[in-house]
Amino acid sequence: MRAMRLVRAAGLLALPAVAAGCDPVLDVFGSFFPAWVVCMTVGLVLAALARLWLDRAGLEPHLGPLLLVYPCLALLLTMLTWLLLFST
Repeated sequence: MRAMRLVRAAGLLALPAVAAGCDPVLDVFGSFFPAWVVCMTVGLVLAALARLWLDRAGLEPHLGPLLLVYPCLALLLTMLTWLLLFST
């Protein structure tokens, strides 16, 4: 029983060291950013541009609950950016 607790504790302590190597880091103007920050920024900008396009096209009233649609669109564009730029 005590050995199992020790194994679990060692695994939990090793987890951050193992997971830290999984995230690519980008150099942006001399500052290092995790890749997810860049993808999130690109996704939010693309969602804002899509919102402008949908509004000008007159499609926004037909979308449904906008409070749900636009965050889901931003998440979709963020994940697509990650897949396009960082998938192996």
